[in-house]
Amino acid sequence: MTTVQIDTSFDVRTDSGGRDPDTHSPTLRSYHQYLWSKPLPDGRPFDLVATTPGAYLHHRSTVGEFWLASDSVMQTFTHWEVTKRLVAELPDDYVDWVRTITYTIGGMLIFPGNRVDGKMTINGARGFTRRIADRVDLTLECIRFHYRGEPSPLSAVLARYGDFFDLFTDFEGYVEFFLLEDLMTSDGGVRFFMPFDGFASPSVPRDLETYAELLRRSTDFVEARNRRIAGWVASPARGPGRHIR
Repeated sequence: MTTVQIDTSFDVRTDSGGRDPDTHSPTLRSYHQYLWSKPLPDGRPFDLVATTPGAYLHHRSTVGEFWLASDSVMQTFTHWEVTKRLVAELPDDYVDWVRTITYTIGGMLIFPGNRVDGKMTINGARGFTRRIADRVDLTLECIRFHYRGEPSPLSAVLARYGDFFDLFTDFEGYVEFFLLEDLMTSDGGVRFFMPFDGFASPSVPRDLETYAELLRRSTDFVEARNRRIAGWVASPARGPGRHIR
């Protein structure tokens, strides 16, 4: 048995040996296992194990079998060639801070990591779909559309993993399970990081004002989600220092 304490300020790049923390940070994996091993909205248990060969995290029970992988969902565009000139106009210490905070647990999610029929996973499709550009706000809008049965740029890939999304009953259940409430508006819509008028809107910032606002909203969300995670971990229902196998 291992005791897990969640440090929401921990930069998961620091223990990944210079490699992708989504794969190589043991702290991040233990955080994911701890946070998302809990009852589903309908009360059924959803315990994740980290010892299944070849799996990042794994669940198998009467609700189904799932192979889960981590994804750093906060896209800051600090390494994109198309936004290089915008990054250069910002202070270096601010850019470093943005990169650091978005690599805390508040900037991380899990999605199914197994390929279905040899096709792209959700993680891959988010990055390769230009109208999404790896942004978590646009991804969440696609997930909202999935639950409504409406088309989006990620319709095909989300449908391939429909059994995973069925676990959470509906969109509200998904948002609450993964503590994403701070990415929602009061009327149940998604709180976008850039002006949004459907998926024809630009997904990548083109001017400094828009870019700076995207970074502000992104970091505000990660900070808010980190506070929500810390509060949830400390709540009597969960309790700090829970043991995981």
